[in-house]
Amino acid sequence: MTLLSAQTPEVPAMSVAAPAPAPAAPSFTPGAPHPATEVDNRATYVSFGLAYVLGHGSAALSRGSTPLLDLPDWLPMTLLGIGLAVGTVQATVAAMRAQRAATGPEEVLSGKLLGAAWVVAFAALFLAITGLTNSLDLPDLQSMLWPTGSGFVVGLLYVAEGSARRNLLHYALGSWLALISTAALLLGTPGLYWVLTLAGGGAYALAAVLERRRLATR
Repeated sequence: MTLLSAQTPEVPAMSVAAPAPAPAAPSFTPGAPHPATEVDNRATYVSFGLAYVLGHGSAALSRGSTPLLDLPDWLPMTLLGIGLAVGTVQATVAAMRAQRAATGPEEVLSGKLLGAAWVVAFAALFLAITGLTNSLDLPDLQSMLWPTGSGFVVGLLYVAEGSARRNLLHYALGSWLALISTAALLLGTPGLYWVLTLAGGGAYALAAVLERRRLATR
């Protein structure tokens, strides 16, 4: 019997190239602020710092049983109001610039809510101080409650903004302002004005210097 050996045809080898590795996805930390949405607070810190030094400083020099300077009663509040108004405008402009650069809807919504919080907080502060002084029939109490109350409210707003934007400097400044503003009530006048001038104005000056370093490292 003849054995026929079937010759298996050779299959040509196919050259299969290894697939190119996919590019690595950029690392992203959920909730971290986009570099373009960083808020430059230097102009705001300088404006608020000058408001504290000039407004509260003039009140510290002209109030109390033995005032060092004879200044009209309207001057300290006017200087303080102008400085706070300029600082608020600077903060609003910086926040709007960052909001226009925001990419996600959550970032845009967060910016709008933080902006509205300023209006709500100061409206509530106005109602609280007005109602308290009217019910107690102590109109002079406003001269103590407005400087300390506004510092307390601004401090808490800074804490909220610092938490939302992962800004430790803003958070620390807000915590400091909230603490010294409430602690100053223990000293009465003119002591509370000295605390706000030195501790508050000095904190804003330091924050303005550190803000430049913070932005350079982002």
